[in-house]
Amino acid sequence: MPIALSRSLAYALLVSLLVTLSACSTLAPRDPLQIQLVGIEPLAGEGLEMRFAIKLRVQNPNDSPIDFNGVALQLKVNQQPLLNGVSNQSGQVPRYGESILHIPVSLSAYAALRQAWGVAGYQDGKGLPYELSGKLAGGLFGTRRFEDRGILNWPQLPAASRPL
Repeated sequence: MPIALSRSLAYALLVSLLVTLSACSTLAPRDPLQIQLVGIEPLAGEGLEMRFAIKLRVQNPNDSPIDFNGVALQLKVNQQPLLNGVSNQSGQVPRYGESILHIPVSLSAYAALRQAWGVAGYQDGKGLPYELSGKLAGGLFGTRRFEDRGILNWPQLPAASRPL
């Protein structure tokens, strides 16, 4: 009996080792997702809030697709929170491919007022720094966080629309 028990134990240890090694191979380092803010479209709002749909281009520079089942993001302008949003959309970013995501976000009256006060020093809305951060939810080990930074240059108002 002791020999059969030791064989069973050795077999169980071998199987455990193989399962552990295969699990570690799925946790291999991946290149970060490449995220670009490609558009902001207005949506119907309620009360004192404004709603927008942020369009993100998500590029996957990895050899395996990324499945997701939820998105969350925050957009800061001039180092102040401006837009927040979540979506329960699901999908897949193909291996060495890209997808466009539409995430509804909200802008509170307080955040708009804070931004208006903070951007007063910028000439015609040029050179405003932004930070976009968020995550693609993918389960226990599949969630992927992302960030994007840049400079916003709002379009200049036509000459007829400018205050005198």
